[in-house]
Amino acid sequence: MTATSQDDLLQGEGDLLAVFEQSFRPSKRAVGIESERVALFDDGAPLHYHSDPARPGVDAIFAQLIERHGWTPTAPESEGGPVLGLERARANITLEPGSQFELSGAPHDSLHGLQAELSQHREEMRSLSLSPKLHMLGLGFQPYATQGDLDWVPKSRYPIMREYLPTRGPRALDMMRRTATVQANFDFGDERDAMRKLRAALGLSSAVSGLFANSPMKDGVRQPVKSERALVWLGMDPDRTGLLPFAWKKGAALSDYAQWALDAPMFLVKRDGVATQATTHSFRRFMAEGFNGHRATAYDWETHLKTMFPEVRLARTLEVRGADSVPLPYAVALAALWTAVLYDDAALTAVEETFVPFGHDAWHALRPRIAAEGLHTPIGKTTVGALLRSVLPVAVEALGRRALLDADGQDERRYLDPLLPLVADDRSVTDALLEGWSPEQPGALASLMARCEF
Repeated sequence: MTATSQDDLLQGEGDLLAVFEQSFRPSKRAVGIESERVALFDDGAPLHYHSDPARPGVDAIFAQLIERHGWTPTAPESEGGPVLGLERARANITLEPGSQFELSGAPHDSLHGLQAELSQHREEMRSLSLSPKLHMLGLGFQPYATQGDLDWVPKSRYPIMREYLPTRGPRALDMMRRTATVQANFDFGDERDAMRKLRAALGLSSAVSGLFANSPMKDGVRQPVKSERALVWLGMDPDRTGLLPFAWKKGAALSDYAQWALDAPMFLVKRDGVATQATTHSFRRFMAEGFNGHRATAYDWETHLKTMFPEVRLARTLEVRGADSVPLPYAVALAALWTAVLYDDAALTAVEETFVPFGHDAWHALRPRIAAEGLHTPIGKTTVGALLRSVLPVAVEALGRRALLDADGQDERRYLDPLLPLVADDRSVTDALLEGWSPEQPGALASLMARCEF
């Protein structure tokens, strides 16, 4: 970012809300997906950013994607700096701190376009000439690599996060370098629509985390849980994570979300490609006092909003963030489920009436148990699985009402098919993928890769 003008400076709450208000799209109902994967070579070694004599790194992968498939490097953080991402049309390939590979897809008017984009990306990744062979896995946690096995992607904010976040939670470095998720992004029409969708998504989020739980491995050992990733997020900075208790209240407004973000410590202030650690300041203090001679701008505010990590996040879209990384058919199913719920009034109402009434405190208290037990987790006089069974048929009907057909004349309901047998039997994704699998069995690594390849 270059020097700012006085017009860029934030003057008050109205400027803070502008990032949301400028994103109101009353007639738009697009869906986008962000799919992270952990990457392992044939011998189980993790992908590093830099190539070495034994294995190619991210730099070699980027070079092939640029040459073969028309991707172009994103602008470096500073002149001559390393390539940290690729772009093509409205999609991006980005990197998490431990070289988790992420496709940030374009917005699509239908799930058919989203599915086609993910399929194309999968084929492009599989076409790369790499020795040894690299596998992109739909798993929520690095199954074998320890912290010492990983390197760091050279992005300017990562050293700041690496120093600060462990002071706020014991699993910070695991979150940064060993977890992977799949997220979906949605439009909102106005303030009421944004807050209604936020509250409903928060209500459903923990159940979705249980359904898409898919990370039972850590340090080469199978854990007695379905989602190690979900447990990691419970050991993270409480100032910027969680289920947003204020948002469950009727009448909650965008200003409440802004006030929550204002009180969270910042990570950095970035000017002219140089990131300066600013964790001594909340954004509220930055607005009031400035920092190192800099005044708060709209760019700073939007950057800060992206460093907030609740289970459902508001910025220019509504982002649902609570699922483990999963193979492609389940990733599309995740987007399909959320599309049905967030873009159909009957389905949204069903979630509001079924999940939201239990309230923030009940769902928050159950998060560790859901990570361990998935859909079997009891809540009130019922179970998480039973609640999903009551809502999933409504979601199927909602996608049918959209009546968006692919080239074969099929509508979007088919993308929910992978979830139907799971919900019927109270099973999570990991139960389907890793049933009967053990890290001690002969050929365990090859079997894991075959079962969980994206």
